[in-house]
Amino acid sequence: MLNNLKENKFKIFIAIVIVVCFALIRAFETKLFYDPFLNYFKNDFHSQPYPQVETPKLFLGLFFRYLLNSILSLILIYALFKDRDILKFSLLIYTLFLVVLLGMFYVILEYFPDASWLLFYVRRFIIQPILVLLFIPGFYYQLQNSKK
Repeated sequence: MLNNLKENKFKIFIAIVIVVCFALIRAFETKLFYDPFLNYFKNDFHSQPYPQVETPKLFLGLFFRYLLNSILSLILIYALFKDRDILKFSLLIYTLFLVVLLGMFYVILEYFPDASWLLFYVRRFIIQPILVLLFIPGFYYQLQNSKK
């Protein structure tokens, strides 16, 4: 096991750096991104109307945050697996999710003023690196099964 750690020290280092970067994005989210929903979802939002937003500024902030998280996630995936096909597939999925999630966010924001729980979860997928938590075990499992 110790030899395995020595062989993978670069992967471990990259993983730690990326996790720290994710934490820094989260720690400085109020300074880096325009998002009036940060405070809205910290309070009891069930019966409150959505806050007033500057829609283009909000979507630019959400896009930028998703982009940062996606780039870090793709670097992590490539560092762990060193496989261009996995990287290309991940990039395709991240792009698809960007279009779908931002579209859903806009539709919910504009046409469903009482769907705060739905908006909460769609926004969560946009601003948090959740996909990488699903991809890494999935790709690992797939690679282990392909070796058998």
